[in-house]
Amino acid sequence: MSVPTSTPPSAGPGTDPTDLTDPGLDVVELVRRICDTPSVSGDERALADAVEAALTALAGFEVTRDGDAVVARTTLGRPERVLLAGHLDTVPLTDPPNLPVRREQHPVDGDVLVGRGTCDMKGGVGVQLALARRAAAAGEDLARDVTFVFYDHEEVEAARNGLGRLARNHPGLLAADFAVLLEPSSAVVEGGCNGTLRAEVTTTGTAAHSARPWRGHNAIHDAAPVLARLAAYAPREVDVEGLVFREALNAVLVSGGVAGNVIPDRCTVTVNYRFAPSLDAAGAQAHVREVFDGFAVEVTDVAEGARPGLHLPAAADFVARTGTTPLPKYGWTDVARFSALGVPAVNYGPGDNATAHADDERCRTAEVEQCLEVLTGWLLDGAR
Repeated sequence: MSVPTSTPPSAGPGTDPTDLTDPGLDVVELVRRICDTPSVSGDERALADAVEAALTALAGFEVTRDGDAVVARTTLGRPERVLLAGHLDTVPLTDPPNLPVRREQHPVDGDVLVGRGTCDMKGGVGVQLALARRAAAAGEDLARDVTFVFYDHEEVEAARNGLGRLARNHPGLLAADFAVLLEPSSAVVEGGCNGTLRAEVTTTGTAAHSARPWRGHNAIHDAAPVLARLAAYAPREVDVEGLVFREALNAVLVSGGVAGNVIPDRCTVTVNYRFAPSLDAAGAQAHVREVFDGFAVEVTDVAEGARPGLHLPAAADFVARTGTTPLPKYGWTDVARFSALGVPAVNYGPGDNATAHADDERCRTAEVEQCLEVLTGWLLDGAR
């Protein structure tokens, strides 16, 4: 059944080739169709509409829409609730666009889907939808309640994150005993995640005509020590609850100057710090300010990481069922948001992060199928 939504759907199921309601679609074809509906951050509406239509067509779910986030929940009154989540958005397409998706044989990875979103993370989203179908078919036989969350704006700054908006607007929808985020992890459990911080390190000078540079002061030249400190920086490796997290501090953008004949009076180096979950936001900010002591530093965005929590019973049970040896998650993921809500969570999904955001982004079809079968066995184990 459907409950009132904060933003009504703008489209329904139809004959569109990206229609997700066809019950005959296997999980790989489902992933392909999801990918072929472009949903660069800020433009997720069409895919959110398609996902909502697919979920509304299934029996036994309460479906809620908030902006371009869609949540489907069973309400069977079971003593345990598990949650599976994935984001709908992708980074921008290439030029020319790396869509529609191609299915081909890769010399190393075998049968793959190639195109934007296949790895990060529409492979996981397709698994979610296929799993929702199986949960709906089980109906009253489900031994635990389940929540499926599909959300927007993950690939941009934290303030716009759709999961964060759901936590503010509908916190009850995210209540669970355990959560699985289907971020690409090569079908291996990845515990916790690094935090991420962006900051602007700025130098200032005095503008002048480039033919008379002695009348000014070149702010871009003054940025050289900032880059030198980054080049000399030795990132830490930090053991957190038995997993070793690798940190990173890098320049990701340099901007300065106004014209080809003007001495620049301002230069900004944007840096990104990926920090181990042993640090909180305040500690990460303090570290960056220490590295760039003597320069003006403005933190523009920060999201804390999450400790692995694999010792917790629900996480340990899930790891055992996957038969994998857990690894640390170096990138930031929304397991951090679940951790902040008091919900134990892990990353587990198809796709090799090494290809995420790449021009030849791809996902092994075998991993898509493997994750679906593992999650089906876990979700339906003990079905009545």
